[in-house]
Amino acid sequence: MTSLRHNWTNKEINAIYQQPLLDLIYQAATIHRENKNYAEVQISSLISIKTGGCKEDCSYCPQAARYHTNIETQSLMSLDNVLDKAQKAKAAGASRVCMGAAWREVRDNRDFDRIIEMVKAVNNLDIEVCATLGMLTENQAQRLADAGLYAYNHNLDTSEENYKNIITTRTYDDRLQTINHARKANLTVCSGGIIGLGETIGDRISMLKILSNMEIHPESVPINALVPVKGTPLENQPKVSVWDMVRMIATTRILMPQTVVRLSAGRTEMSVTDQAFCFMAGANSIFAGDKLLTTPNPSLSEDMEMFAILGLKPREAFKINKVVPNNINQY
Repeated sequence: MTSLRHNWTNKEINAIYQQPLLDLIYQAATIHRENKNYAEVQISSLISIKTGGCKEDCSYCPQAARYHTNIETQSLMSLDNVLDKAQKAKAAGASRVCMGAAWREVRDNRDFDRIIEMVKAVNNLDIEVCATLGMLTENQAQRLADAGLYAYNHNLDTSEENYKNIITTRTYDDRLQTINHARKANLTVCSGGIIGLGETIGDRISMLKILSNMEIHPESVPINALVPVKGTPLENQPKVSVWDMVRMIATTRILMPQTVVRLSAGRTEMSVTDQAFCFMAGANSIFAGDKLLTTPNPSLSEDMEMFAILGLKPREAFKINKVVPNNINQY
């Protein structure tokens, strides 16, 4: 079993990323196959529990209030509606349900109280419960953990150097602090990024260095390809090459051998063959369902057909135990 490292350098990561593609895929696939469950793929379902009207200026996001997109703003979803969607997701094979709210930050108010009740209700379905609600304090993270939250998602998006070109309404340190608060509450962490934002290869490598050098590797790292949305500043960005996605997934797998690497946004533009290369390179998680918050996504039936072709099977919930903060031997 490949040992875990937390001291990668930019030079080392660049050498991995830049090697001939087939060699890179082979190295990543070899590491991935050291895990006897390499053919298991975690299916996650993403529910937008509060849509649009966000105060942030994330250049890629159609939910930012300042951009003129076709997103219909919706207030916080009812508990019954969330529970119904979660039950359907579990019945369809999902082992994780992630609830996303278009907020800059969590506030200690009635809406947060309602989300605590949502977490408790979905947790009772014996399914992993994840939330992505923006920035949160240590106390708020602990409330979520006490309610049964399993994971907190807070993506870095890009490198620290490129961050100011994408977002100005919060800092990179704000993001790292939120991840730290989730860790202190003993939540598992889901944190990755987006490629296709106009970043350099150096930016991608810098982001992966930060993730892979965390004292505890994120238990889940989503790799997203930008889906340009009309009305956002990045609406004219070119399509991300599938080979760029493969390189990012393979490099992530090599740097963080036991992390769940999620092939996330951008799958609608990918063929089964494209996705097969991603799974071969180490991806072992997807979002299922026809939408990722507001972004189109392949249907569950299409994904199940792909699983059958590739010999993949859905992963059961709770395969990773929660960890004690500051214990890097979490696996």
